[in-house]
Amino acid sequence: MKTIAPEMEAEAEESDFKPLTAQEAEQWRSRNPPISVWKVVAGQALVGVFVALVAWVWTGRASVGWSAAYGALAVVAPAALFARGVLRHRASANPRAAMVGFFGWEIAKIVLTVALLAAAPRLVPELSWIALLVGMVIAMKTYWVALLVRPGVRKTD
Repeated sequence: MKTIAPEMEAEAEESDFKPLTAQEAEQWRSRNPPISVWKVVAGQALVGVFVALVAWVWTGRASVGWSAAYGALAVVAPAALFARGVLRHRASANPRAAMVGFFGWEIAKIVLTVALLAAAPRLVPELSWIALLVGMVIAMKTYWVALLVRPGVRKTD
């Protein structure tokens, strides 16, 4: 078995890298436009409302609809907090500070999510955990749809 020294392996990986020219970078940016984080959060909220209404109509119980809505809220509120925190400090000149800020807001997002879930039995009368989880999961997965249907994305065959 032939082994490659770590230095030689790193050099081999670096040699495969070819930086984009300014024109290539501009073409890439035009093919991959950025999507607003706030549009994704708004999409999650709209989907959460839709799921709550469907749950309410399907089961005929308002408590199931409120449970699904609360599940979506447990995703949307922390996501909005995270987006606000990260975007507020996004232009930091210090990459280390930016990364620490990112992880700090991620921890805040997780803590808020856990707190909302812990408060659910006291805040939602006749809580349906299944409906809450369905609302959460569907709201969480909404950002994938936003990434797939964003304007300007060209599908390759």
